[in-house]
Amino acid sequence: MDIIDQNRRKWLGVGAATLGLSLLPSHVFAAMTTPRPRVLRFQNINTGEFLKTEFFDGRHYNKSELARLNHLFRDHRSDKVKTIDPKLFDQIYLLQMMMGSNKPIQLISGYRSLETNNALRRTSSGVAKKSYHTRGQAMDFHIEGLQLSNIRKAALKMKAGGVGYYPRSNFVHIDTGPARTW
Repeated sequence: MDIIDQNRRKWLGVGAATLGLSLLPSHVFAAMTTPRPRVLRFQNINTGEFLKTEFFDGRHYNKSELARLNHLFRDHRSDKVKTIDPKLFDQIYLLQMMMGSNKPIQLISGYRSLETNNALRRTSSGVAKKSYHTRGQAMDFHIEGLQLSNIRKAALKMKAGGVGYYPRSNFVHIDTGPARTW
């Protein structure tokens, strides 16, 4: 009986994922299911660094490009680098595809060390104690020329992880944790 339940759950999960993908605009669905390179352009607003990267070649993640992204996403306060979850780059790539934009993503916050996160928590009530930033699974960003509310709507439509909306601070948060919103 347990084997039947496990198989049933697996097939229900596959069905739900297929249904979710089918609800995406057809050009976005095609871009994510067809083996093709994925390119992102970032500007880290804290360091001034720009990066254009082909982080996925159509079949595999490019390890050297992921290392460059890890460096760009580093904790700029402590200069600590952490491996960033590649699914986060897939999410932001999909988001840009959905919005039809190839403008640079303005990175506000990527990885944060525990020390940095705790220091920020002491000065702001909006910083989570167990932030996905400290795990290398989150980013705060905006995209020049796109309305923040539209970025949020597109991120919510993906149902791919956490989505936080901070219009007063001019950024959206996405992460690769469970789907939730605030």
